Amino acid sequence: MNHSQFKIFAFVILGLCSLNIQAQSNWDEAIDKSLKQTLRTHKDFVGYPNIAANTNDMMVNVGVATEYFKARGFKVSLLKSDGLPVFFAAYEVDPNATTLLYYLHLDGQAVNPANWDQPDPFTPVLKEQSPDGSWNILPWEKLEGSIDMDWRIFGRAAADDKAPISMLLTAMDILKASGQQPKHNLKVILDLQEEAGSEAFLSTLEQYSDRYAADYMLILDGPAHNSNQPTLTFGCRGIARFSLTTYGSELPQHSGHYGNVAPNPVFTLSHLLSSMKAPDGRVLIAGYYDGIALSASEEAILNAVPDDQNEIVQKLGLSEAEKVATTYQLAMQYPSLNIRHIETSWKGPGLKTIIPEWAKAHFDVRLVAETDGATTLEKIKAHIKNQGYYLIERAPTREERLTYSKIVSFEGNAGVNAFRTDMESPFGLQLSEAITASFGKPPVRLRTMGGTVPIIPAVNALKIPAIIVPLVNMDNNQHNPNENIRIGNIRDGIKVILSILETPFEK
Repeated sequence: MNHSQFKIFAFVILGLCSLNIQAQSNWDEAIDKSLKQTLRTHKDFVGYPNIAANTNDMMVNVGVATEYFKARGFKVSLLKSDGLPVFFAAYEVDPNATTLLYYLHLDGQAVNPANWDQPDPFTPVLKEQSPDGSWNILPWEKLEGSIDMDWRIFGRAAADDKAPISMLLTAMDILKASGQQPKHNLKVILDLQEEAGSEAFLSTLEQYSDRYAADYMLILDGPAHNSNQPTLTFGCRGIARFSLTTYGSELPQHSGHYGNVAPNPVFTLSHLLSSMKAPDGRVLIAGYYDGIALSASEEAILNAVPDDQNEIVQKLGLSEAEKVATTYQLAMQYPSLNIRHIETSWKGPGLKTIIPEWAKAHFDVRLVAETDGATTLEKIKAHIKNQGYYLIERAPTREERLTYSKIVSFEGNAGVNAFRTDMESPFGLQLSEAITASFGKPPVRLRTMGGTVPIIPAVNALKIPAIIVPLVNMDNNQHNPNENIRIGNIRDGIKVILSILETPFEK
C-alpha cells in the first residue's frame, strides 16, 4: 500500500460526518453505523508489520498513524529519543481545560509465522469459532452483512495495542460527527518500543517533561477482566529480582569418595529457602507485608470483582491456593516471593554422581505500592543473616571458605516499583461514573494488576495520577501466536472511550 492510500484510510471514517448522529444518548446507534468502516480500517492498520527491531517498518507505521491523527485535528510531533522517536499528538480544546495524557504503543511482539494458523501474521484474517472450539476463516465480505460480535480479527497487534488506537480514532470521529468536541484536552503518546522495554520513551521523560505535562494519565493497554465487562485498573505491581548462591567445596567432588564429608550446597540452599516461606505460602521474612492495609470500601470493591475463586484454582490444576489472602484480588495486594529457577554447576544430559561446588536460586519479587524494591531486598538480606548465614555480594575467598560453614552470595536488582492510584480519588471516581452512565452499571474496578508493565517508571517519574483502561478480550493471545481481537470488544471499547471523551474531569 502506498503513502497516498494512507490518507484514504484516515479520511474514510470522516464520512461519518454525514450521518445524522444524536449526542450521547444514541452512541450505540452511532457506533453500530461506524463499525463496518472501523473494522476495515483496523484490518488495514494491522496489516503493517510493526516489530520494534525493524526501524523501517516502524517508521511506516508512524506515517500511517500520523495521517490518522492529523485527519482528526491532532498536531503530531516526533520526539527524538535514544532509540526510535516517540509519536506525540496533541488536541487542545481549551487551554484552561483539564488535560489527559493517553498512552498507547504502536509496536508488537516478534512473530514466528510457522506457529500461526494463518499464512502471514501481518495479513489479518476474520474468523468465527465452531462449536468444537476451532476457528474458521471467513471472507472479509461478511462484514457487509450482519456482524457477529464474537467474530474476531486475527493478526499480530490486532489487540495489543493497535485495537485501542483504532477505538480512540473512531470515538473521536463519532464525537465530532455529532457536533461535539472532547470535554478535555488530549495528549497522545504512541510508544514505538514498548515491547522492547520502552527504553526510548523513558529516555525522553526529562527532556520533554513540559510536553508530557497533564492533569491525569490514561494507559490504553492490556485485557479487560475475564468477564469482558468494562474494566478500570488502578495500578500494577512492580518487580525486583535477586539470586542466592550457596557453596560447598571449591571443586565438584565424587559422591562416593566424599559423600558424608563434603556438604552439598543444594541442601544448604534448601534449608535457607524453606525458612522464607510457610507451607501455606505466606512469606516469613520479618516486615515483608508491613504497611499493607485495605479500607473497608476498598475491600468491598475488590470483593465485588466477578471472580470465581474455585474456578481460578481449578484452572491452575490445584487443590487449593496459597493462603496469603482469601481471594485472587486480595492476593494481588501483597508482594510475592517467587523462585523462578534453581541450578547447580552440573546439569543437563549425562548427569554425574558428583557433589556440586555451588547451588543457585533465582527469585523475583512482585512489589506493591507499599513495598519499595530496595527496602524489600534489604529485608531479605537481613533475614538471611538472621538464619546464621555469612552474607556477601561476590564469590567467597578461600579464607572465607575456611572460616564460615554457611556462605551465601547475594546478587540483587531493586528493579521497578509499583504504582497505584487511589480508587476513590477524584480521577478514579469521575472515570467510574462516566463508564457507569454509559453502560448502565459500574465497571469492574481492579486495585492493582498482578503483572508489571514498562510504563511504570514513566508514571512514577511524571507524578501524574494514572489509571489503566484495558479494552481487549482476555483471551486475545497477547504476545503469542494467533493474537486476536473480538469485534464486540472493539465496539465496547469505542463506547468506553466516548464516555471518557465526554467527561471534563475536574482538576
